[in-house]
Amino acid sequence: MRKNYLLTPGPTPLPPKVSEAMSRPIIHHRTPQFQAILKEATEGLKYVFQTKNDVFILASSGTGAMEASVINLLSPGDTALSVQGGKFGERWAELCKPYGINAEIIDVEWGKAVSPLEIEKRLKANPKIKVVFTTLCETSTGVVNDIKAIGEVVNKTEAVLVVDAISGLGAIDLKTDEWFCDVVVSGSQKGLMLPPGLGFISVSPKAFKLIEASKSPRYYFDLRKAKKAIDKTDTPFTPAITLIIALNEALAMIKEDGLEKVFARHKKMADATRVAVQALGLGLFAPTAASDVVTAAKVPQGLDGEKLVKTMRDTYGVTIAGGQGEMKGKLIRIAHMGFIEEFDIIAGISCLEKVLAQMGHKFEMGKGVRAAEEEFLK
Repeated sequence: MRKNYLLTPGPTPLPPKVSEAMSRPIIHHRTPQFQAILKEATEGLKYVFQTKNDVFILASSGTGAMEASVINLLSPGDTALSVQGGKFGERWAELCKPYGINAEIIDVEWGKAVSPLEIEKRLKANPKIKVVFTTLCETSTGVVNDIKAIGEVVNKTEAVLVVDAISGLGAIDLKTDEWFCDVVVSGSQKGLMLPPGLGFISVSPKAFKLIEASKSPRYYFDLRKAKKAIDKTDTPFTPAITLIIALNEALAMIKEDGLEKVFARHKKMADATRVAVQALGLGLFAPTAASDVVTAAKVPQGLDGEKLVKTMRDTYGVTIAGGQGEMKGKLIRIAHMGFIEEFDIIAGISCLEKVLAQMGHKFEMGKGVRAAEEEFLK
């Protein structure tokens, strides 16, 4: 028997309360009992999203919520501005293409955050841009973008700001209303401590005007249907009942701590992870824009990053993530979001040290663990 540790940027570990909730007997969704559950869930999501706008729950992954935002806001021939500085930022333009939407690209160097001034420049140069697609935390690089500053820029125009907060929601601050985020999408298997299967999308009144005008084909992801249903505390199609029941348990845990305490815990985990990997001689991939969601570290020269990740997982039961796209084999990514505590990080760093030593990397054994522990003691 072997204990497994999950330090990946989704799925993340499940709290026992969440697992227990999913073992309860199923109920029917067109009942007053489920209506009460759904109402609790939508109100809890508004708390985490920090919004007064509608939040819709989709039976999909976060990518489903991303696609829903594309097809509901835009029509074939429309123009959007897509910020891409990593593997997941690229998805916005990929989603636009099959629907005939023109995506202007802002290419950001991997490991760097986008400049809000560049977004402002592009919007001034092309007033036909209807939507700006951005990412709160680029999970493939460990970069966090300045959504507050971006929101201030976009809010001065007719364009709508859409934020991919799939890996950031519930882990780092995102003030949806205060920062002028018209649409925010997220998923269940990250900071919200659930299995994959739920997508979330918040929509402002400004954004809903575009939804009503869109000519794109849509049926299951038609947010007009979702709006009519949620106004009656209902869903347009069969919801993921068990996951929504579990969602309420996760949201209750977040509410009990309060968002400020949750964000502070994530920062503490991130700080300890960052000092630990640097103590082992691994450079941070995003030193100036590092997210408190996931730490991306450079694999030492001459070492096989894919083998490092595979050995940690298959031999010792500690699962981290490797690099993606152009950084495949060159990065490791250690997540510290959701149901992660100090000794999960200590175990992960200890395993990393062991495998690095086995692969021939020269460093002082125990230095990473000691650095993390000293950070936790502050």
